[in-house]
Amino acid sequence: MLKIVGRRLAQVAPLVLGVIVLNFSLIQLAPGSFLDVMSAEQQITDPAMLDQLRVTYGMDQPAHVQLLKYIWSVLQFDFGYSYRQNASVAEVIMAHLPATVLLMVTSIGVALFIGVAAGIVAAVKVNTIWDNLVSVFAVFFFAAPTFWLGIMLTILFSVKLGIFPVGGMREVGVTEGPIAAAFDVMRHLALPAITLGLFYAAIYARVMRASMLEVFRLDFVRTARAKGLAPTTIVLSHVLRNALLPVMTLLGLQLGTVLGGSVVVEAVFSWPGIGSLMLDSVQSRNFPVVLGVLVLSSLVVACVNVVVDLAYFKLDPRIRAR
Repeated sequence: MLKIVGRRLAQVAPLVLGVIVLNFSLIQLAPGSFLDVMSAEQQITDPAMLDQLRVTYGMDQPAHVQLLKYIWSVLQFDFGYSYRQNASVAEVIMAHLPATVLLMVTSIGVALFIGVAAGIVAAVKVNTIWDNLVSVFAVFFFAAPTFWLGIMLTILFSVKLGIFPVGGMREVGVTEGPIAAAFDVMRHLALPAITLGLFYAAIYARVMRASMLEVFRLDFVRTARAKGLAPTTIVLSHVLRNALLPVMTLLGLQLGTVLGGSVVVEAVFSWPGIGSLMLDSVQSRNFPVVLGVLVLSSLVVACVNVVVDLAYFKLDPRIRAR
């Protein structure tokens, strides 16, 4: 286990470095800069003041010098300064991070619960109406655009039925206490989490079905059946544990796309997380925040893959012998 953790952690540094170099280069090639947006918003037309701003933010130096200075700053956990929020990038990201973490964890939980359950039903009831329903469910929610699904759920459950709020994270003026505040956040979280979770649930359902059908054909399952074990025991105690391995791998690989998908979902539901911050930063050319979010995303993906490897270690005893 320690070797696995050590190898994965050793891969984090070159991964983060590659993300910084690649995205810094792409940002340098992008048209415009945050100075253009700042000068337009604050009506700065004095060339001397613009030159002073370039010196202040280090934009008067060559691109490779800016890149080396940024890498050195990141090594010191300094991700730069956000002119738009008038605060450091780390403070801005940390202010929006809890909302995104809450959305991601909940949506992943929804995706795993629905996807794994649907995959088990499809595999156990293969070539029946239940298997066909799961296939239709998977194809529909995989093909449906996330923003369209979010809008449709909002129209149905918020506008028509009035069950959930239209958007935001909290109701203005809710001060009844921590329990009421937590319930209020849960009501606002329901639709965004379901919208984001259903897309990945469709993928996990198909992978889980195929993985379980493959495990069902293995010799140890035939042996368990020959011993007279109950079908439920065989599925839950023998097949499910082995069939979960591909789903765990897919979960680790897709965590970065979950963060990317949260940009769309947060925009649809006005959820105040990293996705909304990223969208606003791109539009305002607030590139230090964009780079900070991308570095954070790479770190999250790397750390989650370490956790997935440890889960593999726990689920599959054969790995311990290698």
